[in-house]
Amino acid sequence: MKKTVSRRPAANKTTVSLRCFEEKCRARYPITDAKPFCPACGGLLEVHYEWGDLDPEALKQRWRTRKMSTDPRDLSGVWRFREMIPFLPPEARIVTLREGNTPLLDAPRSAAYADMDRLRFKHQGFNPTGSFKDNGMTTGISQAVALGRKVVACVSTGNTSASLAAYAATGGLQAVILIPAGQVATGKLAQALEYGALTIQVETNFDGTWKLLSRLVEEAGVYLLNSVNPFRVEGQKTIIVEMMEQLEWQAPDWIVLPGGNLGNCSAFGKALREMRQLKLLDRMPRLAVIQAEGAAPLYQLFQRAAAEKKAPQELSLCPVENPTTLATAIKIGAPVSWKKTLQEIEATRGVCEKVSEQEIADAKAVIGRSGIGCEPASAATLAGIRKLVASNVIRKNDQVVAVLTGNLMKDPDYVLAYHQGTLAFSVAGKQRPIESRFGNPPVSVPADVESIKRLLVAGSK
Repeated sequence: MKKTVSRRPAANKTTVSLRCFEEKCRARYPITDAKPFCPACGGLLEVHYEWGDLDPEALKQRWRTRKMSTDPRDLSGVWRFREMIPFLPPEARIVTLREGNTPLLDAPRSAAYADMDRLRFKHQGFNPTGSFKDNGMTTGISQAVALGRKVVACVSTGNTSASLAAYAATGGLQAVILIPAGQVATGKLAQALEYGALTIQVETNFDGTWKLLSRLVEEAGVYLLNSVNPFRVEGQKTIIVEMMEQLEWQAPDWIVLPGGNLGNCSAFGKALREMRQLKLLDRMPRLAVIQAEGAAPLYQLFQRAAAEKKAPQELSLCPVENPTTLATAIKIGAPVSWKKTLQEIEATRGVCEKVSEQEIADAKAVIGRSGIGCEPASAATLAGIRKLVASNVIRKNDQVVAVLTGNLMKDPDYVLAYHQGTLAFSVAGKQRPIESRFGNPPVSVPADVESIKRLLVAGSK
């Protein structure tokens, strides 16, 4: 085992190391270690801080003041909160595209659809490449640069590849992306190509592609930047820090997010625990993770635990061999961060729910009627909230923030198919249509004013 080497940034004298997540191991390693897994036991690693003296009110004031700064770090909605992610030495180069700074949006129509008094969306689709991945990629790529790495890689269902490609190009690194052939939305694939990444389509699903990339990391020495990378998680933590600042440090009752590879859930929970430790929050919100019905291994684990009257931590996750969902961002049958997510759900008294393709599609259209566009995986949040309210898990008057992970143009084909009444998904080789319950198809008319006027009159009734 390597001897622990800690960095001690001068700003707050916080000691930083890498620590094995597994409770039975807890081995520690240098912050400069490039491996994503613990050499001692194979568990995931996390960035561990032994905090120095940090005054919570002074921190809040400092972060607020930085909004007026033109320092590139302060223009980033990630690095503005750098006291929460102090793993880089002061001289390190930060690779940033002014990520973060995403809005908290009120959505009355979506709230009514879920039978809630109020619902707000934290929309990560406002990021530079249109998804929450940018919050983590700025920290992951910055660490890769600090380590002197030249080639970075990921396996992706779309959003990670777009983000990795953009940040690698900004940082002067070569990006290598493995994607499951035919399973990535065109909007996301286009971004990876545009930003210059070497994009390799593999004839298998996400989980099969992940196994291939794991071998490349070992044999070719590329730097892995999937969500198992602990420095990616650090950047994604700041989504919650920024959210709490926007809520004036009044924690909501619930934070709801989609569940795919589950890196975001582990990041959110870590952020909440650390903020409680630093007295930035006086109470812990509950996390609700929403999975697509055809790709819901975490939900199935909770159901098995309930049936067997055991704690979920006593069981192992059973992968979904052939996950099926049109919400490609969460089409993952063997999420790598499931153990971390179990810890965060337990720490926050959280829950896991699943939703159908029809429920996702309808929720997405309703979010659109709120004037807010999102990708299909994001809409799983509203669909899940609606189910949890109906089952009295979430109360009608609870304060709820749902995280929208990607923007509308990530998957325009899905949008058009839904509104034109042609959206369908395949299960066991059979096509199952999705009803356009909130469809808004284009209307064709002859080229004359009277025809258009008749449409206007009909539409006003």
